[in-house]
Amino acid sequence: MASIGIDLGTTNSLIAVFSDDKPRLFRNALGSVLTPSAVSLSDDGTLLVGQAARERLLTHPGASASSFKRLMGTAQTTRLGKKTYSPEELSAFVLMSLKADAEADLGEPVTEAVISVPAYFNDPQRRATIDAARLAGLSVTRLVNEPTAAALAYGLGERGEGKFLIFDLGGGTFDVSILDRYEDIMEIRATTGDTRLGGDDFDRVILDLLCTRHALNYAGMRANEQARLLRTAEGLKVSLSSHPSSDYTIDPTENGTLTRADFEKASAPLLQRLRLPTERAVRDAGMKPGDFDAVVLVGGSTRMPMVRSLVARLFGRLPLASIDPDTAVALGAAIQAGLVARHGVLRDVVMTDVCPHTLGVATIDDPDVSMQQFIVSPVIERNAVVPISRTITVSTVQNRQKRLEVQVYQGENLRPSANVFLGSIEVAVPSGPRGKESVEIRFTYDISGALQVEAKVVSTQRVYEKVFRNTAGISDEDMAKRFAGLASIKLHPREQQENQALIARAERLYEEQRGETREELRELIMSFEREIASQQLRNPENVRMWFAEALEPFDRSPFGKA
Repeated sequence: MASIGIDLGTTNSLIAVFSDDKPRLFRNALGSVLTPSAVSLSDDGTLLVGQAARERLLTHPGASASSFKRLMGTAQTTRLGKKTYSPEELSAFVLMSLKADAEADLGEPVTEAVISVPAYFNDPQRRATIDAARLAGLSVTRLVNEPTAAALAYGLGERGEGKFLIFDLGGGTFDVSILDRYEDIMEIRATTGDTRLGGDDFDRVILDLLCTRHALNYAGMRANEQARLLRTAEGLKVSLSSHPSSDYTIDPTENGTLTRADFEKASAPLLQRLRLPTERAVRDAGMKPGDFDAVVLVGGSTRMPMVRSLVARLFGRLPLASIDPDTAVALGAAIQAGLVARHGVLRDVVMTDVCPHTLGVATIDDPDVSMQQFIVSPVIERNAVVPISRTITVSTVQNRQKRLEVQVYQGENLRPSANVFLGSIEVAVPSGPRGKESVEIRFTYDISGALQVEAKVVSTQRVYEKVFRNTAGISDEDMAKRFAGLASIKLHPREQQENQALIARAERLYEEQRGETREELRELIMSFEREIASQQLRNPENVRMWFAEALEPFDRSPFGKA
């Protein structure tokens, strides 16, 4: 069976296989290795995934969604038409589409995969990713951290000994990981990041600049107007990555020029947010900026010159970007899948990891004061090398106390409410004066992300135990219900995806035009739909080529070179 690796991204997703002694990316029905992480429900209830769905974000915003990776691990839902979907379900649709692409190429079912996740994803976010895969009919053989996958793609394991920093800025998340390679061991020394920082936030910076410059009330706009303005901001960001300034058009009466300098000045707070986790990772690893043998850029958002300049300034060296930053993680995930499957060509590399977030228990700050406050007492601190086992001892705080609740939290904040609650263990203790009874709490964290919590009452030696794993968060019963709910949703046939993407593009162009130009587009769309519906059609590729060429004059980019 093929070894599949998947990069489930905020902006784009990719799927790859390890075969013929190397990783290889699959192409979707449109011939691209990048599948936009967007979904849309068509009028007939058919689900569109990828480029067609991305186009419909402009024309059908109420039936389309993107950037839902940022919602993973939360209870927030998204409405598509008359139905609401969880982030896991939306991600499952993307995974189903990727799975279909791989199966079309391989000619066999795909049932198992290694899926990459941001290194800084917490426990609920990782569980949500596994649940999305289950809904898509995939069994996750391993979750691999995105920077680790990128390191495998760059062949850092073959570069000899050294210290490497992976700077991974995607569409919605940011990770920094530090790796130390020696002999046959690749050790993660530190990892940190921000799961709410990515290219989407830089789009918003330009959006705010446009709204301020042209006195636009973004919140008061219709959904399709908001989507169109956001697409303009995205286009400007891409253009400013290669040009010092770029022209733009909002509507026939609103246009202008944005300079890279203005964009970078307005982005200063985001650059600071990139800098702080980077400094934390270097500090946690006990290293200095000059200690690294290489700094590697990963993620499409690292194409922005200001990001590359920031990294160069911080480390006093030019970063590596020899592999397409959009594809590095997927290629590495496929290599990890090959390692899991024990492909003989892959040299065994022992990869150690760290605990990305502090793990602790809720305790009372000072039981002797009247205003008692709960705080989180760390047991295993972030970036501790795993596997690891640590203990903490707590005591009763009330007279005649008969039970003690061990509440387990994940996160860096002092306050329990600001951290992620993982669960609790109820512990029975003998009644007596406060402080007499104590409980020894042991945390054991392994490389798979499983946390074993053991609470032992010192006086009775009775032990209570619970294991928190990176396994599915959805019960089998609830999973069956969700399967049934998704059964009525059909992915648009793969062989028609090129047609649907072209139609979605044409409809988006139709909405952008007026007058005679709009009439020309209407005739083109109707003609194309009649052609592809014809029973006598012998060469659909020629028809698609004609339609795509006919759309080109209507789809000229408004972002010109200054």
